[in-house]
Amino acid sequence: MSVSTTDLRNVAIVGHNGTGKTSLLEQILFQCGVISRPELIDSGKTTSDYTEEEIAKLISIHAAMAHVSYEGKSLTFIDTPGTADFIGEVISAFRSCEAALVTVDARVGAQIETIKLWKKMNDRNKPRAVFINKVDRDRADFFEAFSHLKEQLPATYVPITIPMGSGEDFKGVINLIDKKAHFYSAGGKETIGDIPSEYEELVEEYNLMLIESAAEGADDLIEKYFDAGTLEPDEIRHGLREGLNDNRIVPVFAGSAILGSGIISLLTFIRNNFPSPSGKIDYILKDGEEATIAIDPEGAPAAYVFKTTIDQFSGKLANIKVVQGKIAGDTELLNPVLGKKERPGKVYRMVGKKLIEVDSLIAGDIGVIAKSNITYTNASLVTGDAGFEFLPLRFPSPIYSLAIQAGDKKSEDKMNETLSRITEEDLTFQRTYNEETKESIVSGMGELHITMILDRIREKQKITINTKLPRIAYRETISKKSGIVDYAHKKQSGGHGQYGKVLIEIEPLERGEFYSFTNAIKGGSVSKGYMPGIEKGLQDAMSEGYLAGYPLVDIGITIVDGKEHPVDSSEMAFRLAAKGAMKLAIGKAGPLLLEPFMRLAVYVEDQYLGDVLSDLSGKRGRVQGQEDMGGGIQVIRAEVPQSEMLNYAIDLKSMSSGTGSFEIEFDHYETISGRIAEDVIKAAKLAAEEE
Repeated sequence: MSVSTTDLRNVAIVGHNGTGKTSLLEQILFQCGVISRPELIDSGKTTSDYTEEEIAKLISIHAAMAHVSYEGKSLTFIDTPGTADFIGEVISAFRSCEAALVTVDARVGAQIETIKLWKKMNDRNKPRAVFINKVDRDRADFFEAFSHLKEQLPATYVPITIPMGSGEDFKGVINLIDKKAHFYSAGGKETIGDIPSEYEELVEEYNLMLIESAAEGADDLIEKYFDAGTLEPDEIRHGLREGLNDNRIVPVFAGSAILGSGIISLLTFIRNNFPSPSGKIDYILKDGEEATIAIDPEGAPAAYVFKTTIDQFSGKLANIKVVQGKIAGDTELLNPVLGKKERPGKVYRMVGKKLIEVDSLIAGDIGVIAKSNITYTNASLVTGDAGFEFLPLRFPSPIYSLAIQAGDKKSEDKMNETLSRITEEDLTFQRTYNEETKESIVSGMGELHITMILDRIREKQKITINTKLPRIAYRETISKKSGIVDYAHKKQSGGHGQYGKVLIEIEPLERGEFYSFTNAIKGGSVSKGYMPGIEKGLQDAMSEGYLAGYPLVDIGITIVDGKEHPVDSSEMAFRLAAKGAMKLAIGKAGPLLLEPFMRLAVYVEDQYLGDVLSDLSGKRGRVQGQEDMGGGIQVIRAEVPQSEMLNYAIDLKSMSSGTGSFEIEFDHYETISGRIAEDVIKAAKLAAEEE
């Protein structure tokens, strides 16, 4: 089938965990003839949850692509995880898709991840529709969930389909645009008929809402609606299309993904009304400045990699979004960062884990390049001398870290090799080495995120990986001026000796200024050639610490005098003299410990608010503010010592029955004293002895 950019639809399926995203995609694939039957999650055979971890845990962990053709249009869906630990997968889908489909459980309405995702879509001005799922379940209430959305996430919601009954009495959906009832059947195919008379009053009410919202969607329809009091079906479609493209309206659908009900109406609406990529804007860096670029089939071929995975059979798979031109197997692509070129050889679309070779990918298309040596997540692929790179994906900071150590040297090599590959695939998973604490640290979006990765390495590589909470990178500083101190380094062992004497004074600097050095010597008592050695000695002392071996910061140092020997002085002698003087000065300047404080945002349901606030208080946290996000969700903003946050991913999950989530990043250092400081110093000395 030959399609143009205007025939493409790219849709990210997003929502809270357990709202039926994967089941909905199964039904879409079934209705479009891609699979012979829709599979249940429990079967472990769904198209988009195909990895061993997803099958074992019965949740989506990775974003999975699935392409279908529907009535002359080319539709690509990306099924995303609903757990906060895997938010990076959602962010990559948002970047590559022009619209989102949000699944909501008809029994509960908007949930915490729904609200957080909604905010992320608002930040991107992302067009979206809502599928209120599971209308066939006990306690389901589409109309209550619809009202809940309107109350908690303000927007102009437009009902496109409404249910006939609910729970055991659910019969199907009514399409308000074509004024037809869509009855579900045991075979999973819907049959279309007249609307039963008992729903006529309900249809009238929601049809009026539909027409009013459609009129708001397009400026040219508002006046006509006021004059005529109604709109024709084609005008309604026009208003909905314009309103959705401009993100002024949110279409809402009812249905049951398990029963296959409401799928045809949803697909038809996506085909007819969801935005195509044509003319949409992406973002680039040009001459160091952020700029925009239009998705254009006539431009020179250009694409970016929004996700990479390693397949055991096909090697590295790079998921790409084509922004300009057309990319085929023989298109020569340049990675401007690496300065390397290559031809893809073949290009593909995907359905779950299945690669489907295609002749080319056009502007706006989402597809795959396999076994490439110039692709990685965030890589730009251009032709010729394009002079720009695509703006990289912006991921949130990790919230949970562990120090890791392999059981032996051979295991360490295997572990490091695998970790390197994983950090390339998943940019929300990071690996660092802390020079201060001498620990290898892995960080991610939650305990589940990190645990699953490490368990996979243990199982696949048959190695032992030991984990523990990371040590905190404390700092030391001073609280007052030291007064002038002098120190002479003397050593005589036959032949030339070592001699250097310095007089210094130190004082505290503003937090964050780190270090300053002033040479106030007059009369040349110490040659300038020895000053680099003196500075190195001062920095040696600062890096070694005084109280607990942590680096010293925010100290201003002035050398006021000194003395050298014509034969025995050297740069090393003055380096050692400066280090000794610094140690003496620190002891007289009121040394203090500093601990890192983190900036924290906690998202929690109203019912757990008191417990979370009480817990933060017990963690020496300072609440900076509180905001009602709607949907019974509160966001608490606080400053908390890092030492109290090492297990917070686990603590919050326990406090909030698994519903809470948080974002965290380093903010500043603060002084600590008393019992807490004593414990830190004791622990540091014990660790030093063990090493």
